[in-house]
Amino acid sequence: MNVLIVLSTFVLMEGATWLIHKYIMHGFLWSLHRDHHDHTTAGNLEKNDLFFVIFALPTIALMYFGSLEHFNHLFYIGLGIMLYGMTYFFVHDIFIHQRLKYFARTTNPYFLALRRAHKQHHKHMGKEGGECFGFLYVPFKYFKIVLNARKK
Repeated sequence: MNVLIVLSTFVLMEGATWLIHKYIMHGFLWSLHRDHHDHTTAGNLEKNDLFFVIFALPTIALMYFGSLEHFNHLFYIGLGIMLYGMTYFFVHDIFIHQRLKYFARTTNPYFLALRRAHKQHHKHMGKEGGECFGFLYVPFKYFKIVLNARKK
């Protein structure tokens, strides 16, 4: 049962990520997210990186309070969120934005489509008119772009 809670939470986080990204990060907290699009911050850290802390706090709270009662469902919900956050960091920060220069030369169609969709999202410099607000779900049209580019 606990594995099901963790997996369900991980999957549901994709929808939560889309909503948070579109309506909060591109909404009333755009002031924190803007530098991720316009790259105006000098150095390796952006104001946008504060979202890591913002999202970690409820995760830590869920895992802490869930552990007080013999690791109840709150702990496993927090664990699912934490695993999604770790995946986000590795895929978004390391693979897509190359904060660490690993996996730059992949030929995997999923990862190439994911990178392409994220580039499409960053094509929009302002908070309005964006697309591809999710993270792990990649619209099929980006797979078609990647696969068509391979044929050429």
